Amino acid sequence: MARIGSGLPDGALVSFGLCGALVDGLPPGTIVTARRVVHEAGEVLWEGSPRTVAGARAVVLCAAGRIVDAAGERRALAERSGAEVVDLESGRLAATGRLAGVVRVVSDTPAVPLGPLAGAVTSAGETDILAAARAFVVAPRASLRAARAGRRALAALERAAADLA
Repeated sequence: MARIGSGLPDGALVSFGLCGALVDGLPPGTIVTARRVVHEAGEVLWEGSPRTVAGARAVVLCAAGRIVDAAGERRALAERSGAEVVDLESGRLAATGRLAGVVRVVSDTPAVPLGPLAGAVTSAGETDILAAARAFVVAPRASLRAARAGRRALAALERAAADLA
């Protein structure tokens, strides 16, 4: 897993990017801002005021160490942690003691999972092009559906960035 901490700017940090919904009712493209970041077992890693972003929904975010994709696994993590969304980065940023907030956009949900595309994300958060291509060969419809949801999420993330600027 890539280390986070070196190369970060000085001062307060806002965790900004994509997340997965653990519960229904948060479709792809939903902007969320955390009021709390918790570990997979529910331990509070950070708590604070949600960032002000137009249309954002205040949520509890679970900081996971791996991609959580299957609907049953999402449901179980939501029950264990009390979270509504999950990401891979906010917990590591909270560990720096400089987290000032979280703004994320839902890219995948229990109904619109990443499916085989989950394997195309490296532990460093980069895209493995060969794994992405394999996902489209193995499950073209599911991969296209996930990719479209991802595009909606990225468009919403751009709007959130403009609102924060």
